[in-house]
Amino acid sequence: MTASVAYPASLDTLYDEGSSLKQLYEPIRLADAEIIPILQLPLAKIIFGHCSADESTLTRVSSGEISYTTFLANKTKSISHTQLDGSTPEQRSSQLLHIGLAALFGFLQSNVTGPPLSFNPAELIIPSVLQTDPAGLRAIRAHIIRDLSVDGEAAYRLTPNVELFAIAKAILADTDFLLVNGPLVARVARMRVNFLHQKMLSEITGTLQDAIYYDMEQISNVLLDANTASSEKGKFLLERALIHTHHGLDSKARADIDRAASERSFKFALTGKLGKRTKFQERDISQLVIIAKSADDAMDTTINSTDNSEPSEPKNLDLNDDTLLESISFTKDDKQQSQDKQVTVQEESTLPPGLASLDPGNQPKLSPVDSAILLALAAAITNTTPENGLTREETHPYATRVLEGGSSNWQIYTQGLLARSRIEGYRARTVERSVLQMQALVDQVIADTATLDSEATSTIEEPTTFLPRPEKSESASAAERLEYIWLLNFSTRWDLEAELASRWVNLGGLRTALDIYERLQMWAEAALCYAATDREEKAKSMVRRQLYEPTDQGLDDENERFEGPELLPLPADAPRLFCILGDIDSDPSMYERAWEASNNRYARAQRSLARHYLTVKPPALEKAEEAFRKSLHINRLNHGAWFSLGCVQLELQRWDDAIISFTRAVQLEENDAESWSNLAAAILRTSQPNESTTTVAEHLPDEEHELETEKAPEDPHKRKREALAALSRAAQLKNTNSRIWDNVLTVAASIPPPFTPFRDVITAQKKIIDILGDKKGEKCIDIPILGMLVDYLTTAYEYKELLIKVDNGSEPPQQVVRSGTIAGQILSLLDNSIVPHITHSSSLWLLVARVEQWRGQPSKALEAHEKAWRATVASSTQGAFQMGDEKKWMEVVHATEKLVRNGYSKYGPMNKEGQEDADEAELVAKDWRFKARSAVRGILGKGKEFWEDSEGWSRLKELQSEVGSA
Repeated sequence: MTASVAYPASLDTLYDEGSSLKQLYEPIRLADAEIIPILQLPLAKIIFGHCSADESTLTRVSSGEISYTTFLANKTKSISHTQLDGSTPEQRSSQLLHIGLAALFGFLQSNVTGPPLSFNPAELIIPSVLQTDPAGLRAIRAHIIRDLSVDGEAAYRLTPNVELFAIAKAILADTDFLLVNGPLVARVARMRVNFLHQKMLSEITGTLQDAIYYDMEQISNVLLDANTASSEKGKFLLERALIHTHHGLDSKARADIDRAASERSFKFALTGKLGKRTKFQERDISQLVIIAKSADDAMDTTINSTDNSEPSEPKNLDLNDDTLLESISFTKDDKQQSQDKQVTVQEESTLPPGLASLDPGNQPKLSPVDSAILLALAAAITNTTPENGLTREETHPYATRVLEGGSSNWQIYTQGLLARSRIEGYRARTVERSVLQMQALVDQVIADTATLDSEATSTIEEPTTFLPRPEKSESASAAERLEYIWLLNFSTRWDLEAELASRWVNLGGLRTALDIYERLQMWAEAALCYAATDREEKAKSMVRRQLYEPTDQGLDDENERFEGPELLPLPADAPRLFCILGDIDSDPSMYERAWEASNNRYARAQRSLARHYLTVKPPALEKAEEAFRKSLHINRLNHGAWFSLGCVQLELQRWDDAIISFTRAVQLEENDAESWSNLAAAILRTSQPNESTTTVAEHLPDEEHELETEKAPEDPHKRKREALAALSRAAQLKNTNSRIWDNVLTVAASIPPPFTPFRDVITAQKKIIDILGDKKGEKCIDIPILGMLVDYLTTAYEYKELLIKVDNGSEPPQQVVRSGTIAGQILSLLDNSIVPHITHSSSLWLLVARVEQWRGQPSKALEAHEKAWRATVASSTQGAFQMGDEKKWMEVVHATEKLVRNGYSKYGPMNKEGQEDADEAELVAKDWRFKARSAVRGILGKGKEFWEDSEGWSRLKELQSEVGSA
């Protein structure tokens, strides 16, 4: 191939200063016709080792001394510092960049999207000296795959065409030459290669995550500049959100998705529309639906397989259910009626005018990027709890909108089918289509990622497809499939097949699942499948086969044992296999061996070891803490490990260390209510502030942060305020958790006046009543704290100016409180939440009486005193009058004295409230003496049998004479 081979014109313009940012961010889309010439460039052949001068080094590759990836990286570094054919460094860098991108796109096409490659990558790339025999080629590929292991996490052992990824990794990620004064696309490419590498591993690794997020931060500083076009900002934000989702940072993902939609002026809403979901519904009910419309200028151009034709789509299977309709049948009423009856799911929001006019059953086609936004949002919602019913009901409309509106891009439509399949897999009436749809997608991927290299699949048995092969109308070009690949939560071929196998396990199709796992040689997954069905011996045998030499040879496969020495070398996924053995046998030595096999890099081994230490009796907390620390030294961005470490430190009473751990946990996932709650617990137990907690306020909502910054540095209750801020955040996230609200109430009330955050106290008590009131009644009311509120209401000087005194002839004047003030909130709490729940508590009625007196409403105050007395008598009747319990008798005596002296004698002679226009004032109780005597006489009559001549009896007789002489 000569240097004049045709390749995209952008090769030599990427480094021009006048290149547009769009070109820098997404410069080329390559298909087979462009990939082959680029991989045949003279520079590419030099890098691949096709020159005779490299034979000695290639001998080291064939002997296994170094991997082919290392050879490629070394050649790239050497070329970057060598002058070749008079080319400039910029031209050389541009060609290197395109060679790396061509290999990357070829790998994606052959392992993710299809269609099948039209060339054999091994013949084109790997030098002939390394292809002397099939076994040698397989060994070279196995070494490449082994080199992809990071922190003990291994890549799939039979990854097809892995030499393509080796080129992309060596050129785009393992050398920094392209990043020095290079285009932004070079850093974007490195981020994407590392992210693809992360997705190829069995679990997330901290090393790759750090690299990905470092590059992502650098790209953000450029692309999110004010001068960047909104469409490009939206695409990058969506790509960043998918990276967040993969790493479990759902709150960050949701924020980026919302911002991406805003940048693109994409309007959508989850709302309710009247319609029928089943064939036998007689009346319309509200159905969840996504109403969405792309901006008029956002309909991105899409590369179609044929010109002037409708875009191709994969097969969308029908539901074929005897009850459910294929899609919701929405009511065809006039627009005004529809708008009047719709129910908006979003809190305190209404549909924008542009969405309200849309017919939910016939919505316009969305832009491909906007469709990807809806799919990304569904993925972010279901990332942590895909089995949650409410979550599925919320996310299903997102996938439905993408599918029923149609998509102008084949790969996006495929992703929509996959998203719907995942959501429908948990419902009895949709599970059949869910599995069949996923099977159809897997068959499609198997057919579309077939390879021309027979040696690449010689160890894998190609399956027969479950459904008919896709028609040509159900296919699309490589360019169309790859156009938006980085904006989708794509899966590799083997991951998709493994997911299908997991779905068969859930349906009870164990044999089908095991056939898939064994065909893919996913021995760890197959073993876990056996272990989950109580066939642990079979699982152990399968795992040990991969790790140990066989013993008792000559037996059949079922009875063959593997108790010999460890295999040399161990497989790349040995750390994971050792951990699986440890899980099955609860054997900590297996976790320790996994740690050693990974050269002390496999974080999961230490996490498993820590959890084991927590299960022994008594728990080995010190060892568990050390194990969690070792795991976090490898992967510092593991939220679960930080949370678990904090819990262990709470048990060890290492409060400052727990504060650091839970602070890191909420930094990684700010929507974790349990971490916020535990952070508050740790803060409350520390004696003095230190620098480790200064970050707590930084992660609070803006309004709470402002309150924190306003606090004086000499605030003696700083610790409690920090704990309260953390608890308030937890309560916002778990709004129906009564335990968290009870903690908010306790901490807020523990800060003495005048520092007490009364609004927090009131809010917490109200929420507790709302949550538990129907079940526990008045028992959910904290009487001492309510008493504190009443004391503050009736005595606080600083709130007197917020009161309006109305002199209506009563004594004292009536108090009218402005709403919104603390006093107004206390009164609202009493009137609307507490009084309706009082049944047997005399203490609560006495507090109500105090408030009514302060309000200047003597009639209500006396009524509350009477209810308090009746509650005491009712609760003490059996003990005082039937069982002779002196304590209960004295409670009745005290209550009667309060009723007569503080109730009837005090309020009875007063004028009733609300008589401003009356000619003659009416008393609260003109017969108060009679009522008082009747109350005392009734108690004396009931207590005569047990308590005559007792102290309490004497006090009641004295009280009776007082009322009689009044």
